[in-house]
Amino acid sequence: MEIFRREWLPDSSEMVQANLSVSRAGVLRGLHFHRRQADYWCVLTGDAFVGLYDLRSGSPSQGVKAEVRLSAELGRSSLYIPKGVAHGFLAETDLMLAYFVDRPFDGSDEFGVAWNDPDVGIGWPVAEPVLSDRDRGNPPVADVAEAPEYEAGA
Repeated sequence: MEIFRREWLPDSSEMVQANLSVSRAGVLRGLHFHRRQADYWCVLTGDAFVGLYDLRSGSPSQGVKAEVRLSAELGRSSLYIPKGVAHGFLAETDLMLAYFVDRPFDGSDEFGVAWNDPDVGIGWPVAEPVLSDRDRGNPPVADVAEAPEYEAGA
């Protein structure tokens, strides 16, 4: 299966680094966001419930949530996430996720929003997921400054 082709994202920056995330069923990662980095996700094995929330000031979807299921088996496995969009996933099964980014990782562009913030309103399919200390401590969206100005095609 083809998982990435540059022409699928004609207005985006070039992806410069690939990473691998492995999670067991029940693990929730996020919500995370970056002010300077876009992500492209591809589920290689398993199923993921993905929650998204647009923090981009001036974006047509600012303050809007989205939920989507990605599945390697069903072939609906890829997702582009623009900078400024908070994102997280629940591993509904054991999961292997490859993610490509358009900036090398350096740690200075890592931010978070509480996964269960009612103001975000993601309808996670579990009430008590397995969380990292980092994700357990993310602030509510009301305490998070907006991501940078929205740029068409960015």
